[in-house]
Amino acid sequence: IGGQPGTRTTQMRRRDTVSEAKAPEESIAEQLNLKDGDYVQEFGYDDDVDADLRERIEAAIGSELFDEDAQEVVDAVVLWWRDGDGDLVDELVDVQTTLDDGGVVWLLTPKAGREDHVSPADIQEAASTAGLHVTSAARVSSDWTVSRLAPKRNF
Repeated sequence: IGGQPGTRTTQMRRRDTVSEAKAPEESIAEQLNLKDGDYVQEFGYDDDVDADLRERIEAAIGSELFDEDAQEVVDAVVLWWRDGDGDLVDELVDVQTTLDDGGVVWLLTPKAGREDHVSPADIQEAASTAGLHVTSAARVSSDWTVSRLAPKRNF
């Protein structure tokens, strides 16, 4: 059983070698490292967002997401972004204004092959220019991929 394709052992081995693969049974809270009581602000909401994913995030944090007009200091940002939405660097700089020290930006983009897909190279370049770096990526829904962007540390 342990080495057959599709088994947990095989999935774990793949996860060790491919950073973006996540076990499908992991909850959104585990994938995004969210917990009850976290403050999360959402940017880029439109009618194409994954409503189920939003509900799972809200269930994980125990409250609704703050909208983009909120001024509260937040633990994390959820940013829905599509190719053609504008300048990703500017948006990444803007969304950091309410982000607490140690907070992260979860950048959700359409999966490869979907309309308005954003390439990983474009994400990496924009993140770096905005003072962030990509630490991981995961598939979180049938249409969206998430990239975890964390502030660069100056040592």
